[in-house]
Amino acid sequence: MHIDFPLGFDHLGKTAATSDEDHIRDMIEQVLFTSPGERVNRPDFGCGLLQMVFHPNSPELAAATQFTVQGALQQWLGDLIQIEAVEVDCEEARLGVQVEYVIRTSQTRKSEQFNWSAA
Repeated sequence: MHIDFPLGFDHLGKTAATSDEDHIRDMIEQVLFTSPGERVNRPDFGCGLLQMVFHPNSPELAAATQFTVQGALQQWLGDLIQIEAVEVDCEEARLGVQVEYVIRTSQTRKSEQFNWSAA
């Protein structure tokens, strides 16, 4: 078991725990929504995805962001998951990321949607 993200408490008042699969999902979310420079001891951690909301939307930006996200996930979680596809969708103040991956230890295929809204 792993500590759940975001940190919380269970019904017994203890630190909430989570399964291996949910922990991997939590780690993907942390890579996606952490900006480089945000963590003191790991200044290059993250992918700067949240900055995309403030740029003009274009196919070129979406492709570049998709490449950046896939590279960050591979760098930080490549030993745990195999990335199969990343799709980035930015519409006005809403950002959506679809990540398809395989958990290396169990060979389980997963598809997760991550959303963020500036509003």
